[in-house]
Amino acid sequence: MGAVKSKRMPRAVRERQMMDAAVQTFGQRGYRAASMDEIAELAGVSKPLVYLYLHSKEDLFSACIRREAEALVEAVRAGVDPELPADGQLWSGLRAFFTHTAENPDGWAVLHRQARSHGEPFISEVVVMRDEIVAFVTGLIGAAAREAHRDPALADRDVAGLAQALVGAAESLAGWANDTPGVSAKEAAATLMNFAWAGLENLMHARPWQPPVDAT
Repeated sequence: MGAVKSKRMPRAVRERQMMDAAVQTFGQRGYRAASMDEIAELAGVSKPLVYLYLHSKEDLFSACIRREAEALVEAVRAGVDPELPADGQLWSGLRAFFTHTAENPDGWAVLHRQARSHGEPFISEVVVMRDEIVAFVTGLIGAAAREAHRDPALADRDVAGLAQALVGAAESLAGWANDTPGVSAKEAAATLMNFAWAGLENLMHARPWQPPVDAT
């Protein structure tokens, strides 16, 4: 009976089961320690079927990275209401980011830890995702600058640098929040909002911090 059910199950459903099992295994065990036998057993299929659908372990890991990256980017984009003021947009984007990473800890581990620590071709997949999020955040910060000034005071290079810094901080904080019991997505988002927004708001209103003049 089991074999008949396996044949009747749509390929897309069966493949999603395998991918879910792979993300869980890679996220919890790590890329090198994870085995195709473990993934097949967790998915309830034979190992040859995993190879038939998803090919090699490297291909499977790359597919997991792409799937989890696409889901994260979509969650952040969907979480931002463009009708909100600048701080509201940033807050809603951060909440969406931390909510997604908290609800998908294995997927975040794949993206943030495993993919980055095993070189190419995996790291290139993560770079694509990160570039998309940085570009999105750059747009939010740029919009905030335009909201504060008819003639934006922030140069494109400054906006890009702030976006890189904010995304980097969010990535690190998400890893910490997932490893620290009791830290909610809302709390993590509020922590970063409090850290970032005061400085951003000062910049938007032409009140940047200046380093002390070098006496020499």
